[in-house]
Amino acid sequence: MIAVVGSPTFMPASAPGAPGGAGGLAAGIALAAAAGGAEVQLVGKIGDDPSGDAVLLALARGGVGHLAVLRDAGHATPIAAPRAPEVEPADSEPIAALLAGDDGTEAGETAAGAFGASGTANPHAAGLTLDPADIALGLRYVRDFLVLVAAGPLDEPSTLVLAEAATFADATLIVIAKSGDASAVAPRSAIVLEAPETDPDAAFAALVGRLAVAVERGVAPADAFRAATAEGGWERATG
Repeated sequence: MIAVVGSPTFMPASAPGAPGGAGGLAAGIALAAAAGGAEVQLVGKIGDDPSGDAVLLALARGGVGHLAVLRDAGHATPIAAPRAPEVEPADSEPIAALLAGDDGTEAGETAAGAFGASGTANPHAAGLTLDPADIALGLRYVRDFLVLVAAGPLDEPSTLVLAEAATFADATLIVIAKSGDASAVAPRSAIVLEAPETDPDAAFAALVGRLAVAVERGVAPADAFRAATAEGGWERATG
């Protein structure tokens, strides 16, 4: 099982009469991993409102479990803009990744530059904030995960909770860090990916989802990363 930690948002339908979707990085990663054939549970928080209900339905349609999605009656579910049309990634743009043992680096060291920029605003609003207690509570509903994805940004106490949970479960921890902040709070045992400033076509979320699926299936992290980038049409920078 893959557990993805991060709060989703409600994404209105882009066409009249179509159902709304689940937006945000965490939901994108979870949906991509489920599309890759993995069992996935999302650990997050949404409002106790119709938008939150629509998010849960969208996750269910995509094969993502939501046993660990908390409902917050005191806050509304954030609403994101509809996803932009898909565009082809620029192969010349390197990808930021921190992979233990990859290209001679250790976890916690930057391996390459930035994941391709599109020059457009990220259409996904931030989800409701998860504090360490929220994460610990959510993880009580999720058992036997082999990969734990922290779809940040998360503070140091929250990351510590996730690191301890991954250690207890003997699972691989994947941490999504803010651009330029990759080694600030991530444990050295983690696989760390530096998130792009924008991801309007959800290419980065899809890459992380593919990476998580490959790691869950026992592929070495460096090989899993290369396969995930190749499948998405991205190429690692070589110089």
